[in-house]
Amino acid sequence: MDRKRSCTLCGGAVMLLLLLGHMTNALEVPLDLPQPPTITHQSPKDYIIDPRENIIIHCEAKGKPHPSFSWTRNGTHFDVEKDSKVIMKPNSGTLVIDISGEKAEAYEGVYQCIARNEHGSALSNNIVIRQSRSPLWSKEKVEPITVQRGMSLVLQCRPPAGLPPPIVFWMDNNFQRLPQNSRVSQALNGDLYFSNVLMDDNRNDYICYARFPHTQTIQQKQPITVNVLDIEAMNDTVLAAFLNGSDFWGDSPSGERAPTFMQPPGMHSTSMVLKGDTLQLECIADGLPTPDISWSKVNGELPSGRFSFHSFQKTLKITEVTDADGGDYRCLARNRLGSNHHIITVVVRAAPFWISAPQNLILAPKESGMLTCRADGNPKPTVTWSVNGIPIENSHKDPSRKIENGNIILSAVQTGSSAVYQCNASNEYGYLLGNAFVSVLAEPPRVLTPPNHVYSVITNSRALLDCASFGSPLPKITWFKNGQSVVDGDLYIIHKNNTIEINVARPLHSGKYTCIASNSLGNKENHVYLEVKEPTRILRQPEYKVVQRNSVAEFECKVKHDPTLIPSMIWLKDNMELPDDSRFEVGSDSLTIRDVREDDEGNYTCIRNTTLDQDSASAMLTVVEQPDPPTDLELTDQREHSVRLTWTPGYENNSPIQLFLIQYEDSLHKPGVWVNMTEVSGTRTTVNLELSPYVYYSFRVLALNEVGLSQPSAPSRQYRTSPAQPDVNPSDVEVIGTSPDSLTITWRELTGLESNGPGLQYNVSWRQKDVDQQWNSLSLANVSQYVVTGTPTFTPYEVTVQAVNDYGPGPTPEVVLGYSGEDLPTMAPENVKVSVQNGTMAVVSWDAVPLSTVQGRLNGYKVSYWKLRSLHKQDPEPKKPQEFIFQENETESLLLGLHPYSQYNLNIRAFNGKGDGPSSPNQIFETPEGVPGPPADLKVENLNLDSLVVKWAPPVEYNGHLTGYLFKYQPINTTDELGPLKELLLAANETSITLDNLKHSTRYKFYLNAKTVKGYGPTVTEEGVTIMDEALIRHPAVEAGKAPPAGRMFGSVNSSVEENHAVISWEYSGPDRNVYVEYVVDNSKDPWKTEYVNGTRTYQIRGLKPGMSYRVRVVAKDHSDATVHSTEELLITVPAMTSKQVDIATQGWFIGLMCAIALLILVLLIVCFIKRNKGGKYPVKEKEDAHQDPEIQPMKEDDGTFGEYSDTEDHKPLKGSRTPSNGTVKKDDSDDSLVDYGEGGDGQFNEDGSFIGQYSGKKEKDTAEGNESSEAPSPVNAMNSFV
Repeated sequence: MDRKRSCTLCGGAVMLLLLLGHMTNALEVPLDLPQPPTITHQSPKDYIIDPRENIIIHCEAKGKPHPSFSWTRNGTHFDVEKDSKVIMKPNSGTLVIDISGEKAEAYEGVYQCIARNEHGSALSNNIVIRQSRSPLWSKEKVEPITVQRGMSLVLQCRPPAGLPPPIVFWMDNNFQRLPQNSRVSQALNGDLYFSNVLMDDNRNDYICYARFPHTQTIQQKQPITVNVLDIEAMNDTVLAAFLNGSDFWGDSPSGERAPTFMQPPGMHSTSMVLKGDTLQLECIADGLPTPDISWSKVNGELPSGRFSFHSFQKTLKITEVTDADGGDYRCLARNRLGSNHHIITVVVRAAPFWISAPQNLILAPKESGMLTCRADGNPKPTVTWSVNGIPIENSHKDPSRKIENGNIILSAVQTGSSAVYQCNASNEYGYLLGNAFVSVLAEPPRVLTPPNHVYSVITNSRALLDCASFGSPLPKITWFKNGQSVVDGDLYIIHKNNTIEINVARPLHSGKYTCIASNSLGNKENHVYLEVKEPTRILRQPEYKVVQRNSVAEFECKVKHDPTLIPSMIWLKDNMELPDDSRFEVGSDSLTIRDVREDDEGNYTCIRNTTLDQDSASAMLTVVEQPDPPTDLELTDQREHSVRLTWTPGYENNSPIQLFLIQYEDSLHKPGVWVNMTEVSGTRTTVNLELSPYVYYSFRVLALNEVGLSQPSAPSRQYRTSPAQPDVNPSDVEVIGTSPDSLTITWRELTGLESNGPGLQYNVSWRQKDVDQQWNSLSLANVSQYVVTGTPTFTPYEVTVQAVNDYGPGPTPEVVLGYSGEDLPTMAPENVKVSVQNGTMAVVSWDAVPLSTVQGRLNGYKVSYWKLRSLHKQDPEPKKPQEFIFQENETESLLLGLHPYSQYNLNIRAFNGKGDGPSSPNQIFETPEGVPGPPADLKVENLNLDSLVVKWAPPVEYNGHLTGYLFKYQPINTTDELGPLKELLLAANETSITLDNLKHSTRYKFYLNAKTVKGYGPTVTEEGVTIMDEALIRHPAVEAGKAPPAGRMFGSVNSSVEENHAVISWEYSGPDRNVYVEYVVDNSKDPWKTEYVNGTRTYQIRGLKPGMSYRVRVVAKDHSDATVHSTEELLITVPAMTSKQVDIATQGWFIGLMCAIALLILVLLIVCFIKRNKGGKYPVKEKEDAHQDPEIQPMKEDDGTFGEYSDTEDHKPLKGSRTPSNGTVKKDDSDDSLVDYGEGGDGQFNEDGSFIGQYSGKKEKDTAEGNESSEAPSPVNAMNSFV
């Protein structure tokens, strides 16, 4: 992986320039203070203008007050206002000259700008304005040039002189550049040089073009025709006719010759160059063969890093020329006939350049100072001074000013003596003009650096803290850090401009810095802050990736940076921006390229930038895929049964080819089917192939690399081999007896490739083994088996199968031995005996059957036996026979897994490949008694404080006569340790036992064995716990007495649920401490609520919500609060809130309401009483008929009417009356229902006295609750109570 890092302070090189600026900036005067003018922007000294555009001559200046501007042209005042084509920009000296309709030549000349205010005048450079020119090529007649082959030639261009000079190049009529090389090249002056001409140089379109860059125009010279003659191949007549009317170059033979110089001519020349410019030295040589050019410096080396060769080594270029580049340079031309050299003496001259340019000077009254102006050049420049644009010798005399050694010395200056001084240094190659003002003023210190400025740098980089200030006299600067003085030394460097430099910044340098500027007029302080940040570092760099085409490539780029800096990430591909493609996904710290293509291959760079530094890392992406298919298949060395195949490998696609796979197609036998033939190494491109006869071969090649196989190559041409007799016989020949009187011969047929010729057949031969008889034979085609009939049963035969075609038989076949078919055995084993060993094992033996009766190959014996019945009880159904197979040489075996005290039946038969023979006569035998099986269904019931009942059922398997049971039990303490064991012998007819005098709240373990005369059977165990001595325990809702599984401390868990609480009880045999009840709302993600149980086995959970389901469990925890035992979770449901019956009879508002209701009812009763006395009845029957409630049934079955009212039945409802099913009295059921006087049908009173219930409740509900209802009486009851 390529890895590059660049952690810089504000950009590395930029910081270096900033440092130089910190240390070299001239003194700046704040613009709010009086100051002479300063030129801030001006046009270049040599200004070439485009005649198609307006002329803009820049001149900008600053000063206080703002300066005014004027111009001179060619040394005289240029009155801008008198020329309507000239405009001076407002508050500026920049001129805009409109040359539309005018000739630009009219404004050519030397311009100079003067910026002046009351404190002085500043001058710009002399700006030479010249119009760009692109003159036409002068008309000339260009004659054809005839040159002898091998001679040198120069085609002159000589373009018109333009401003600036044109760029020259040579092209043909099709605007194609003429090819150049070491023989033919263009010189610096534009001419085309031929070191020697060839016959190929014959052409009529050598055209020189000149491009004028300022006007972007191109002009061409007339085409030049060059005729090259081979004089040795021409006679005089032809030559004379050819030379008629053309220039002829060369009058001597054109043979080979040593080099001579064409440009520059002779042995020595001189070249002058200005310091800082680019030097170009040129040597072009004639010669045949074409000479090679080389360069060297006499008595020195070519300047490292600044020289280069061009134009096929014919031009030496040196950039940024220094004085050391002067001297002699040798160019050497050499070919095989000799060499020649030319010396060029380089003279370095220099236009004036500054050693120390004049700087602005600010002086307080009575102060002294000096202006310096030091320049150099070659020849040495002349230095002159001016004041406000007037030569100093012509300016007014100032007693405080004098000139010594070219410097102006000012002493005890006075207010009002401010001025601008100009220094001019000039020689024949140019001039320098520098303006420097002297400003005399008194000003207290001011700090120009912004207050509380924060400088942020990266650890171990350079830090620069500014304290730019101004004052007159010049202020003295003092630095402090956190109140401590900062001195120039190892940690800090204080520059002349008072900037502090910390060469290697560390976090300890962070903090507050104070600079104090002071002069005789006062002090001024400023605070700045330095923050030293952590560098940005890429922690996980992108790694080299090799991916397949169409897959995904992902580069990681994880960075660590200062937390106060926000990094940005840029990804580059081959140092260019990523392609604008949606397949490229840039994440926060990764780059993912999906569906990778071949052109995605390259170098990927991750750049993590902050505002202060950056870090970068790169990795290569290589895209691999299957190789391209091989090409150019060729067949050579063609022989009868071999051929050589050669191919050209395809492109590897960045993954080396591991092997080549050669396939063939047999278009004669299997057209369209390609078969793998052989493989060769990936470094080979040819292979010799062994071929079979009578095949029409076509070949193709596939290449394999790590990615996979390429596509197949195009098939080779077809190659046919001649037929021949078979060289192999059919394989897998087998002889199988399928029936007692036949045998079947099978074989694998030959393939078309193995047939070796047409007319393929199979000669099948057979004969009985060990019998003197001839072979039986026949020929078959297109089959793979033959059945021989009429054979004796299970008789050995010898068989052969041979391949034959039209060209002869195959090799001698191998003889295969086989047998004719088998028949069933004819005899059963005899002398079968059974010897019973014990209740579960017996030994059976028999005599082997004679082999003559097997009628085949004896495979063994089958012993079948089955249980007829138990000797103790009748089995519900007979058992299925069990069968064991024994080898042919076995005549005795064990029968295992028999049931004790049972009767069995057994027989034996022999078997061969055909099947089973007859069975022997059945043998019946009996097994003796054994130990019984385990008792069934052991359980513990009727648990009390000190007693319990253990019950069981007899064993499923008696295995004899039961003689009794052995019963044992013992207690288990809280640490699972067993107590003393007690034993009881019980009669065989016992199936339960009651144990008394047990300890309460104790777990017991019980053991039970059944017994026969053979001993005790297996033990069954069970555990049970006597109940706790606690009054609140509830009987479990599950089977009583069931103990928890062995090893578990908790037994059954029970619950009783009320409206807002539940009582949980459980069985627990562990210590009572650290037991908790946990519960949570069912199907909730809330955490379990835990409540501590204080040494009890019942607990009441309060605050449960009606209508909700909860999961509850009881847990035991250790000292670390980890759960060590837990019950199963119990699901309980809290019933919905029933109506609270509240005693509101004592409430005042209720008494008042009842009084009002009673009064109303009394009025109604009076009305009824009056109507009754008149002979009418209360119309209840009619009301019921009108509003029949389906739930209301008549009390009298004969007529369904209500009984008469009776005042003898106090506080009893009317006969047959019922409330509606919802517990309310409907408004429409009776005109005098009390519901008419309430708020609606719901009329119960809550605990706070709100009217929410019903006036009547169901009698069934009162009965179910088991106490007297506190509901108010129904309206009918209430009315009855008043009657």
